[in-house]
Amino acid sequence: MTEATGTGSAAPGSAAPGPAVPVSAPPVSVPAVSAPPVLALPESGPAVIAYAAGDLRIEEVPVKAPAPHEAVVEVAYGGICGSDVHYWLHGAAGESILKAPLVLGHEISGTVAVAAADGTGPAAGTAVAVHPATPGPGDGTVRYPADRPNLSPGCTYLGSAARFPHTDGAFARFVTLPARMLRTLPAGMDLRTAALIEPASVVWHAVARAGNVAGKSALVIGSGPIGALAVAVLKRAGAARITAVDVHPKPLETAIAVGADQVLQAGEADAIAAVQADVVIESSGSHHGLASAIAGAARGGTVVMVGLLPSGPQPVLISLAITRELDLRGSFRFNSEIDEVIAALADGTLRIDPVITHEYPLTEGLEAFATAKNSAESGKVLLSFHSE
Repeated sequence: MTEATGTGSAAPGSAAPGPAVPVSAPPVSVPAVSAPPVLALPESGPAVIAYAAGDLRIEEVPVKAPAPHEAVVEVAYGGICGSDVHYWLHGAAGESILKAPLVLGHEISGTVAVAAADGTGPAAGTAVAVHPATPGPGDGTVRYPADRPNLSPGCTYLGSAARFPHTDGAFARFVTLPARMLRTLPAGMDLRTAALIEPASVVWHAVARAGNVAGKSALVIGSGPIGALAVAVLKRAGAARITAVDVHPKPLETAIAVGADQVLQAGEADAIAAVQADVVIESSGSHHGLASAIAGAARGGTVVMVGLLPSGPQPVLISLAITRELDLRGSFRFNSEIDEVIAALADGTLRIDPVITHEYPLTEGLEAFATAKNSAESGKVLLSFHSE
């Protein structure tokens, strides 16, 4: 881009302008402009930190001074994800292994306490959700589709030990984040419900991977928080009949509350196979669940695998998938779907509140994690970061 030439400069080769003639002007009264109040941030605040397998602590951490492109968010609620529980129980989530203490959490809602100094992002006082991903190409040797940044090899995620140094999460009273991660919430949206926006975005992406589901039959294997959210998103997308499956009665009650037409126990193999669903969402993250998903799909159907199975070889009914020409599709995190989720919550077409089953104050964080571990009795467990 070329620089604009100042309007008061003389062109080369032209005569210089004469001396300026002073012009007296009447005094102008300029009203004083008061600066917006600046929140005095504390030097530190409580956070949930995983040190190693079985070692979860609530400790004070420094509040990081924001760079010009960063904002400070006062966290209201945080949803405990399965990966958070795995870091606590096993010191790892899949192949992401703790090598140093890690602040957990990537499902949060809150309010901007200090806006980014460079003017990007929402203003102070704005209610926000957070997109926790930072896509990146890595060293450039791994190919991926440019329009699918969730697959970028250098992508980092809040509260993840996938890389070292680890990427600290957002389970803290105050968290400093790039302003580009923040999504403004519509006026009046409940911050408690907004804590579900991140996992709902994961599910929205998974359902989109199945293509147009309107008028089709759907089967959801695993009715924990992700499975229940899948039922809700399928319902909004116009699925004709939704069947939900789980090993426990409580998650099936939640599935019905968000729109399931039929529920089945995981052991009812014949009944699951009889569903013959056009679209199956596998959210259990187990090879048993994947077997049920393949068995319950109609010939020529689509199975979307959003549940993350353990690393290493897994037994799969692959011959059945081949002879029935099933489309098996992976689904990982999300991209811009978070904006569609927020819009659907705002207009009331997406109902997900029943997925939240428990809420604990941060001071009872260890009890909250113990509850989240018990999938027979809990759905989404929230931590409340409101000051006591």
